[in-house]
Amino acid sequence: MTATFLPKRQAIVVFIAFAFAYFLSALIRAITATLSPTLSLELGLQARDLGLLAGGYFLGFAAMQLPMGKWLDKYGPKKVILSLLPIALLGSVAFSMSNHFYGLLIARIFVGIGVSACLMAPLTGYRRWLEPSQQQRANAWMLMTGSLGMVAATLPVQWLMPLIGWRGIFLVFSALVLLAILALLWLAPAWESPTASQQQTLTPKSNQSDTGYQQVWANPYFRSLIPIGFLAYGGLIALQTLWVTPWMIKVAGYSPAQAASGLFGINLTMLFTFWLWGAINPWLVQHKIHSDTLLLRGFPLSFVILAIIIIASQATNTPPTDQFGNVFYVLQQHIWILWALYFVGCSFVALTQPAIALVFPPQLAGRALSAFNLVMFLGVFVVQWSLGLLIDVFKYWGYTEVRAFQGAFVVYLICVMASYVYFAVKRPR
Repeated sequence: MTATFLPKRQAIVVFIAFAFAYFLSALIRAITATLSPTLSLELGLQARDLGLLAGGYFLGFAAMQLPMGKWLDKYGPKKVILSLLPIALLGSVAFSMSNHFYGLLIARIFVGIGVSACLMAPLTGYRRWLEPSQQQRANAWMLMTGSLGMVAATLPVQWLMPLIGWRGIFLVFSALVLLAILALLWLAPAWESPTASQQQTLTPKSNQSDTGYQQVWANPYFRSLIPIGFLAYGGLIALQTLWVTPWMIKVAGYSPAQAASGLFGINLTMLFTFWLWGAINPWLVQHKIHSDTLLLRGFPLSFVILAIIIIASQATNTPPTDQFGNVFYVLQQHIWILWALYFVGCSFVALTQPAIALVFPPQLAGRALSAFNLVMFLGVFVVQWSLGLLIDVFKYWGYTEVRAFQGAFVVYLICVMASYVYFAVKRPR
């Protein structure tokens, strides 16, 4: 099946329409952290309730990935995303009207289902609509709009809370989802399935793959990326959306307001990082610098920075007298900057998504991307839960809270380094 690339002006308009939908997806994913104090006070929620409520989004999101991959390849991005986004709209309205925990949880799950195609749909389309040299840029700038959504979920939401309340915020979100539906209905390109003659040109292996995910899971390159997608990419989201804030408060001694400002700075840094990736990716493609090369050379930077973060947590909250301790103290006081640099180092793993799409023929792109997305979001679940479990285990063994955080993150760092080694050894050359 041959690709039909969009004219430049149409490609930009289509990108903006899909990017707006993904912006909303990222905003609603991160908003529970900002609203958690208000929800806890108003509805009497416990910490475990908040964790489950935040996880409800990922539960609905992950449950849709495998069937959605088939739908994307068969029906195309436009039909799939327009079929799912109304569910997010209804879920958001239901969330704004709920008065008890289980109503919020069910609504949150439906929101996760409804926005589950907001990234995979455009990435599937870009595989056919954009030239290969532009696909990395489009992917990076989609992630940039996701970072913008996470920025919008922090201080801007806090500013709106006194004006319209959390219920009003979800009604505004519902109106924005409706706007995204109308924009995509008008602007998203139609999707043509392969004709009979094109089907005959496919290899027998490709024809067999159209019945499921067999060819995706069997691909050596895809398999080599599973551990790093699960631990590193999933871990990036798990830390950014949950664990970096407790670290700043409980380890570095930040106040909640300072931690919110630090998270705002981290998300702004990631927004700029993904913008920069999009800006330089055509140059990288032109000079034949492959994403694997960038990942292998750049990702280890994150190991060094995370090790520094862990070591710096030994600092006390009072200025030390020795010079060596003073270095740790300064690092601890500006720990959000180190976390921002850590996430910049982790951004190299984001280059794997368009690389996976390019490995497979266009008619398999949706399944390949959705399968990798499933791996990644399962990683979010496991890393978020496992780090909390490890912290509790270390505290049970008698360690202080700071030491418990240190121990848990040392274990995580070792696992991520092992996934990197696995990719370096197993990837096809």
